[in-house]
Amino acid sequence: MHTNSLIELNRSAYQNNIDFLKKTFGKKVVLSSVVKGNAYGHGVQEFVAMAFQCGINHFSVFDVEEAKVVKAELQDKVTIMIMGLVQDEDMEWVIKNNVEFFVFDKSRLTQAIKTAKKLNKKAILHIEVETGMNRTGFDKNELNQVISLLQKRKEHLLFKGLCTHYAGAESIDNYYRVDKQIKKFEEIYQYFCKNDLKPEIRHSACSAASIMFPQTRMDMVRIGIMQYGLWSSPEVFVTYLNSKKSKIDPLQRVISWKSTIMSIKKVNIGDFIGYGSSFMAKRKMKIAVIPIGYCHGYSRSLSNQGRVLIHGQRCIVVGSVNMNMMTVDVTDIDIAKKEDEVVLIGTQKELSVSVASFSDFSNQLNYELLTRISKAIPRKIIE
Repeated sequence: MHTNSLIELNRSAYQNNIDFLKKTFGKKVVLSSVVKGNAYGHGVQEFVAMAFQCGINHFSVFDVEEAKVVKAELQDKVTIMIMGLVQDEDMEWVIKNNVEFFVFDKSRLTQAIKTAKKLNKKAILHIEVETGMNRTGFDKNELNQVISLLQKRKEHLLFKGLCTHYAGAESIDNYYRVDKQIKKFEEIYQYFCKNDLKPEIRHSACSAASIMFPQTRMDMVRIGIMQYGLWSSPEVFVTYLNSKKSKIDPLQRVISWKSTIMSIKKVNIGDFIGYGSSFMAKRKMKIAVIPIGYCHGYSRSLSNQGRVLIHGQRCIVVGSVNMNMMTVDVTDIDIAKKEDEVVLIGTQKELSVSVASFSDFSNQLNYELLTRISKAIPRKIIE
């Protein structure tokens, strides 16, 4: 298959991450693999197949479209939970297929009851409550209504989970806000129990919360970024390291993104490279053109600063990233030629480029860059 670029998913790196997470959380905690945003750019279909082989059997998605991809790939072998959008017209498919889903407003609750009744089959609900994120979730003043509906409609509803989401657990700046949320969630849980409504499971932690606030692990954790081998923020990584004697990163990056040089060009001193005048050659230069641009998800914000690896050396993006192409400086690599491998994310010889490396010193993690990687690029699982 000949394409502009290829994405590789490393199964042994993934297995390493899952083993580490399971050891950290203990046997009792279910690990739900969050695969929204095209599995953070990794490709839902390929990624969930690999995750299932590595022992994952619970997946969290954002919407029905993603749920359908997981369902098509793994059928009834896994649990699928929708955290976000379920349109009314999709409710039938969801309930019919035993797909679990968050309920955070009254209209969805009534729609679930209506559809469950019609199908004569229970809807599997996770009631999401508002604890301070102010995005989705039932407010305190709506809880009585929710409780009475859950009590009345037991034959149509299975109260599987009670859940919430934290507002920025990856940053110590939000410590007070998140701490308040944890306490509030506990209060709401007690309130449900008092009303004879005990959910089968409670879950609230994303990757960051699961490390920064171990008490949030409860019965299940919803792990996104960490399963892919990246940390939510440098703070979370440092918090983890401080709790351990050995200062080694236990996670391994799963994704690599590779392309090849399309053509090579010589440029004279004083010439501008690419559109406009953002880059002027200060010396005689040799430029490699790579058939990757912002339409593939390589962000324009990396113009004049992104780094790629060619022949085990870091090369800087010069000029602006175009729709389908970008140019990089290979002046100091005599042997660089057409068809040579270019690593946009990943490792080549001793060097590594993280998801977006903005300078030689900081390999910043960037969710946005990952999730923007084009779905059209082929994904391949490597051992």
